Amino acid sequence: MPKSRIRKKADYTPPPSSKQAANIKLTSRGWVAPVMLALFLIGLAWIVVFYVTDTRLPIETLGNWNIVVGFGFIAAGFGVSTQWK
Repeated sequence: MPKSRIRKKADYTPPPSSKQAANIKLTSRGWVAPVMLALFLIGLAWIVVFYVTDTRLPIETLGNWNIVVGFGFIAAGFGVSTQWK
């Protein structure tokens, strides 16, 4: 049986557009990592100081709420980490 001829298809060329592609400039996120790590470390240090000083520091009047403050700093660090790209 004879082989059929293969037709060559024309290469696709997109129609010319009057709009030029807008350059998307991503904002610099260099601040995210240092702030995130700082918040993690502050929260950790807050909790460690609270336990090591036998609940006298960092703020004695807060009592056990110092733990919540420390975890608040850590949670804020996780919140900042969502901005990392």
